[in-house]
Amino acid sequence: MAFDLLRAMEHVHGHAGWLSTAALVHPAIVLRSRTRRVGLTVLLSTLFVTLTSATGAWLYVGYRNQLKRDIFRDARDVGLLFERKEHLAFVALVLAWAGTVAYFASTRAKGDIQGSLRKIAFRAFACSATLAILTAVFGTIVSVYRSF
Repeated sequence: MAFDLLRAMEHVHGHAGWLSTAALVHPAIVLRSRTRRVGLTVLLSTLFVTLTSATGAWLYVGYRNQLKRDIFRDARDVGLLFERKEHLAFVALVLAWAGTVAYFASTRAKGDIQGSLRKIAFRAFACSATLAILTAVFGTIVSVYRSF
């Protein structure tokens, strides 16, 4: 059996997606404390989610060329679920970056603005983690139905 790069990357992306979800939950939890310094946690979780998203973007070309038509023909609901997964993943990524920017801006801010930025960072990561959970579940459903 020949090595199939798309299939291998699909597996890596799927596992990294679940790990990214856990990585997004962590800053959402630790940012509840307004005094903890969590810069490394925030940065690493966002970078991990970004890399996972990049592998998904790379895989999309193969998905579009090899799987999308058949999935939509045979199970339109599964195809639509994959499309929703993509949108939710993008919003989760944007929210992770928004939380990262808000957190690091809060480290330079003073007074009420600092507290507001930390609250924004917490909420951004909490929403990002929630959307990442949905993304991972939807992605698992689609990959169980059909993969490379």
